Amino acid sequence: MARPVWSGTLSFGLLNIPVSLMSGEKRTDIQFRMLDARDNSPIRYERVNAETGEEVAWKDIVKAFEYDKGSYVVLEPEDIKSAAPESHDAIEVEAFVDAGAIGPQYFEKPYVLVPAKKAEKGYVLLREALSSTGKIGIARVVIRTREHLCAVLPQGDALLLLMMRYPQELVEVEEYNIPERPPSEYRITAKEKEFSEQLIDAMSSEWSPDQYKDEFRSRLHAVIEKRMKSKGVVAKPDETEDVAENAATNVVDFMSLLQQSIDRNKRTPARKKSAAKKTTKAAKKTKPRKAPARKRKSA
Repeated sequence: MARPVWSGTLSFGLLNIPVSLMSGEKRTDIQFRMLDARDNSPIRYERVNAETGEEVAWKDIVKAFEYDKGSYVVLEPEDIKSAAPESHDAIEVEAFVDAGAIGPQYFEKPYVLVPAKKAEKGYVLLREALSSTGKIGIARVVIRTREHLCAVLPQGDALLLLMMRYPQELVEVEEYNIPERPPSEYRITAKEKEFSEQLIDAMSSEWSPDQYKDEFRSRLHAVIEKRMKSKGVVAKPDETEDVAENAATNVVDFMSLLQQSIDRNKRTPARKKSAAKKTTKAAKKTKPRKAPARKRKSA
């Protein structure tokens, strides 16, 4: 069974709920080892002194901050601990905000909060209260020596904790060259906007995460298996993705592209809400067209 990342209490007001913080993600990365191409021996990295080239043991390594080129201030473990908050065993909710008030750029890593034995009542109480009010809790938690900003929110029967970025960690979009003028100044016509909305509507479907796979990982697994079987060089795939001919620039005929996209989507519609809904929708669209065709053939 997975081990908790952290254990303590989830606190809001005077209520304290004993919980464990469990990882909410699986690592599916393919791990590579570095080898010496001459004899396929594994590469080992060593900690060496940049001046002498001699290996340095962990016990002789200290942490330092480079405040100027080549100038450092050395920090002791006690110095770092002194900067950490005193409370290490509580997720302290400081405020409740509307769930839709926080931009997605603030959210980072997911965790699952699991209640301790006999703590289910408080856990369910908070979960239901958050669900009915549409709020999420903004809190802080200290893991190891670092304090994290986080959000507590309901997800089905569970309470999730999402690590958040501080505002200072985000880049202001104003730093980039983003189109800021009114749409009319970019010569966007009402018809282009209407066609864009039609295309979005045609491609709309319910969010179904299971239909999205890491295709690069799957293809890489296939390459690895092929190489293991052949024990030789794997030929480079012949299929190459064509460069899009109709890249979106200011000189492209948007109306033509939008119409082509809508027509293509009618032929191969987006994966709709469910198989049943697909069948119903397809029946509604195709029956009126197919019936006359049969009559013409029989005439």
